Amino acid sequence: MAEAHIIDTPSGAPASQAGTGRGAISIRNVTKIYDPEGVNVMAVDDCSMEIAGGEVCMIVGPSGCGKTTLLNAIAGFHSVTSGAIYLDGELLCGPGKPLADQGADRVVVFQNGALFPWKTLADNVAYGPVVQGRMTKAEAREKAHQMLEEAGLHGVADKYAGEVSSGMARRAEIVRALINDPKVLLLDEPYRAMDALTKSIMHEALLEVYDRTKVTIFFITHDLEEAIFLGDRVIVMTTRPARTKKIVDVKIPRPRDYKLLSSEEFRLLVGEAKDAVHEEAIKAFEAGERELA
Repeated sequence: MAEAHIIDTPSGAPASQAGTGRGAISIRNVTKIYDPEGVNVMAVDDCSMEIAGGEVCMIVGPSGCGKTTLLNAIAGFHSVTSGAIYLDGELLCGPGKPLADQGADRVVVFQNGALFPWKTLADNVAYGPVVQGRMTKAEAREKAHQMLEEAGLHGVADKYAGEVSSGMARRAEIVRALINDPKVLLLDEPYRAMDALTKSIMHEALLEVYDRTKVTIFFITHDLEEAIFLGDRVIVMTTRPARTKKIVDVKIPRPRDYKLLSSEEFRLLVGEAKDAVHEEAIKAFEAGERELA
């Protein structure tokens, strides 16, 4: 029987280590203030968390709480105001270097699809290694076809994004990210607009990829069932400015399938996460009411 273990901690210290491989992320006392000379919006305030190499870490919290700000700081899209972020012990951003360098070791999959519509799925997947000079065009296409086949897309590799389902296109985006052999996969609500059936298929596909690669996954979502089903840990963030409110340690064995959705342990974990998120959602609503008053 899986054990549900709920930890309240401001530090975000890991309750368990999913793995000891590469891709460990250390976020230490990070603060992010947008437009400090103008509106002065604090998106993240003294936020810390440790993510083990090979862990699936799910980030949940109210809309606008600063989750994506953290992801963008890891990716190198946004600078940090103070604090530091490390990847495998190496400084990404921090004192003297507020903006992380962008690199193939951290790959982002966004909410909205980003496949080139004029390229086939195989050519989309092969694009990165060719542009980076890591593979020849022939080598990249061969690797792309191999990885698409492993992801269950062997029959559609030479089709365009507009000719396949949204689920297939999203799966191809994951493959495109993984062909670069990243240390970290950064996912910003990639399945938000999908219907329940397509989302369930995508969950299983992502778990298959994870079981095969053990890549570190930093995954932002509003779907608490998705968070518990996929994650090793679920980190609940406070309303803006973002800090770590609660860590839900998901001790459900892998590999996982949808039978666990009806289990008592799963429902308990979802309920605990929901209580923490609901508290912050109320605070966010009340803060909005005060701002409008």
